[in-house]
Amino acid sequence: MESRVILRHKTHSVNINTTTVGSQHPIVIQSMTDTNTADIDATANQIISLADAGSEIVRITVDNIEAAQAIPQIKNLLLKRGYNTPLVGCFHYNGHTLLTEVSECAEALDKYRINPGNVGVGNKKDKNFESIIKIAIKNNKPVRIGVNWGSLDQELLAKMMDDAVRLGFDNDEVIVNAMVESALSSATRAIDIGLATDKIIISAKVSQIPLLKRIYMELTRRSNYALHLGLTEAGMGIQGIVSSAAALSSLLQIGIGDTIRASITPAPGEARTNEVSVCKEVLQSLGLRRFTPSIISCPGCGRTKSDAFKTLTLETNKLIQNFLLENKDKYPDIESLKIAVMGCIVNGPGESKHADIGISLPGKGEDDIAVVFIDGEKIHTLKGNIFESFKEILLNYVERRFSTHRIIS
Repeated sequence: MESRVILRHKTHSVNINTTTVGSQHPIVIQSMTDTNTADIDATANQIISLADAGSEIVRITVDNIEAAQAIPQIKNLLLKRGYNTPLVGCFHYNGHTLLTEVSECAEALDKYRINPGNVGVGNKKDKNFESIIKIAIKNNKPVRIGVNWGSLDQELLAKMMDDAVRLGFDNDEVIVNAMVESALSSATRAIDIGLATDKIIISAKVSQIPLLKRIYMELTRRSNYALHLGLTEAGMGIQGIVSSAAALSSLLQIGIGDTIRASITPAPGEARTNEVSVCKEVLQSLGLRRFTPSIISCPGCGRTKSDAFKTLTLETNKLIQNFLLENKDKYPDIESLKIAVMGCIVNGPGESKHADIGISLPGKGEDDIAVVFIDGEKIHTLKGNIFESFKEILLNYVERRFSTHRIIS
């Protein structure tokens, strides 16, 4: 299936080690570790698991001297294990101190993330901000200016509140204006210090989807900086997944966004990689990128033979996942494959025809046969052990279409 055409807002390209962010490049997935950064092995192992799951940039907390000193060792350990995933140092309050005192940290990181709301207060704010930007310039590193409404610049907010009373703005308007102003004025300040425009990425995160959309639309209207998207503090479980997907999709679908993260709270013992999976599903669902074959299946209803239908859908998903795990390098472009597993005659044949390969199972009261369509044509009629027969047909199709050893006529 061809990707849908979504015209992206034109933004600058920013090189982050092996990855380039910007509107001329694929949208990049990010994630963040939650280990104690000073625990070198635990942090490196989590970065590897995130990278293996599909995270193309990983952010790491750098909150004290021990964490800063660990960064070069983490980087070296990753390189020894064959990983060159770009690492972003996340700094709050003391980034200027840590980057100055541990120069090896400043050199090893691939990007710095700073929050203008907590880089300092009063005169120190400008001085500390300038210090970080100058270190970024010295080391040729890009910077993400990450504004967050939970830690918004209080001096700026107070001024905005005064203006709001005078001009009759409501609270939402104040938040939008303050977030945008904080991000753009900080970017302008960084450029005045000497940081190149193509070294700046901006994020402005809130935890309410309507406000997030308004903020990013305003940023898009007023600038061409590369934009990192995410709904901050999205929540846990279904709430976090749905909220993140809704927020990201609402902006990506109108062409806004160059990197994304799903800030989902993991349950105790839950894989940190789930947030990466959410981002991949969002991008694939919108047709912006492809990571795995698409398996289309209906939800089932009173017409379907639910157990057989659900079992075949589950087994097909497992087959594809295991096959990819073992063979993906042998089958280039297999992620473009579209499979349909349908449960009855109502939509089954039609949906199966639209897929590359699809199967329409017999529903309640239908003949006990399953029809298989390949490239829009009815090719097989299956009886008996349907899954084993469909599995063989599916794997043969993959071999013919995607194998590096296939014969091209």
